[in-house]
Amino acid sequence: MQKYIALTALALGLSACTTLTRQEEVGLQQLKRQGVTIDKPVGSWEKPANPLTAGLLNLLPGIGNFYLAAGNAGESPHYIYGFANLLLWPYSILWGIPEAAVDAQAINKRDLLYYYQYDKLGIKELSQSGIRLD
Repeated sequence: MQKYIALTALALGLSACTTLTRQEEVGLQQLKRQGVTIDKPVGSWEKPANPLTAGLLNLLPGIGNFYLAAGNAGESPHYIYGFANLLLWPYSILWGIPEAAVDAQAINKRDLLYYYQYDKLGIKELSQSGIRLD
């Protein structure tokens, strides 16, 4: 049984993270070179997920993942991760807390990029500030 839990934990730890595509990373680097980051946005963009909140909520089994799945920039795979963390509690605390915090940061980065690439207000705010995304 312990081997099963350890293998499941390893699989979740390796697969449950929200990652950015190479194209998203390039877009974020373009914004960063011009001084726009999740901590210094242009205009009215706000972080959809709080990494500290997501991590602390995962002290309760899977709740941090449910928070990430249901938020403004929610990602539905986090429902699955939340249920898996619920089933593997208390062991899931070991990977669930840092995973939720890291995933919240990635969700914020993706949302920042999408805001300035696709949202009409974000595009307008970026162009008014003289910053251009290629």
